[in-house]
Amino acid sequence: MEHVHDYLIIGAGMAADAAAKAIREIDAAANVGIVGAETPPPYQRPPLSKALWKGDKSVADVDLATAQSGATLHLGRRIESLDRVARIARDDHGDSYRYRRLLLATGATPRRLPFDGGERVIHFRTLDDYQALRRYAKPGAYIAVVGGGFIGSELAASLSSVGCKVTMLFPGAAIGAGRYPHGLTSYLDDYYRSHGVDVRSGIKVIGGSKTDGGVELELSDGEVLRVEAVVAGLGVTPDTALAEQAGLSVDNGIVVDAHLRSSDADIWAAGDVANFHSPALGRRLRVEHEDAAVGMGRLAGRAMAGVEEAYTTLPFFYSDLFDLGYEAVGLLDTRLEVVEDWREPNREGVVYYLDGGRVRGVLLWNVWDQVDAARELIAQPGPFDAASLRGRLPRG
Repeated sequence: MEHVHDYLIIGAGMAADAAAKAIREIDAAANVGIVGAETPPPYQRPPLSKALWKGDKSVADVDLATAQSGATLHLGRRIESLDRVARIARDDHGDSYRYRRLLLATGATPRRLPFDGGERVIHFRTLDDYQALRRYAKPGAYIAVVGGGFIGSELAASLSSVGCKVTMLFPGAAIGAGRYPHGLTSYLDDYYRSHGVDVRSGIKVIGGSKTDGGVELELSDGEVLRVEAVVAGLGVTPDTALAEQAGLSVDNGIVVDAHLRSSDADIWAAGDVANFHSPALGRRLRVEHEDAAVGMGRLAGRAMAGVEEAYTTLPFFYSDLFDLGYEAVGLLDTRLEVVEDWREPNREGVVYYLDGGRVRGVLLWNVWDQVDAARELIAQPGPFDAASLRGRLPRG
């Protein structure tokens, strides 16, 4: 079957939803098609590791109501080839999709553990992954979390909060090592342990196998760990295979200009897969967070419908870790100069990341409503130092 759309969006996540709604705001009669590999319609991704575990939201609450935009949803289908000359995409069911303008919002793919442990090993990314993990996450269940980054730390806290026995395994020196200052990472390790999480830093999972009713993990320290389920948060890689097949410019994501247009004038990219230039930081970035997906999707949709604007936003990201939480902007990298300004050590404060006297990143630890102020600070030329930054945020 052949489908014809003025605007075709490949990928059915938050960026796709934002783009479809933006297109219809400008072009009310727009014929928009969205093709996505997942079966559920577009949904909010952050609650999968946070709010859904707290009971703050239900699965029904995360639906983005994309169909109300009037877009036609082609779900459970993966686009396998893209012919830019003919402007035709083809899916794994044999259907084809003609387009006038195209958005690639293909997202990213989770990195995988080096073994097949069956259905009890979950590489966490999707709503289906959340529902699979939830089946095993009963009070008293023993679950291994592999990874000490954003997803791993969120899931360890969420699983522990619903009564699971949790062991957290990661190769780094501490939770958030490389992103948070040393004192804060040490505090987090102890904080997680005080909540019953078995934190094991400096450990890699080198192998494993499924067993009756569980999974057996082979660890780099020689131990064999037997658990009921494993959930991995090992980071992601941008899903650029289609862009590469089509001959678009790719470098750690699909390379886009200030208007999120790719190297093809009729193809845009947005969300996790897009590599864009950040004016505030003076460098190219690829950001895997909600703010970027929604903001870029909306701007790309408007551009496709004829209203071009430059994407100048520096996206923010956030996390919830038990009763701790933060918002952050820019680069969190402890290889930069780190300035800590605590109201209460490790509980409330602001951490600044400097390079050559310029602020390159801001971590707002249990400090809220300061994202715009942090963005303004990063945009300023400085020079800044520890003395000039202490007490600068929060404002108001």
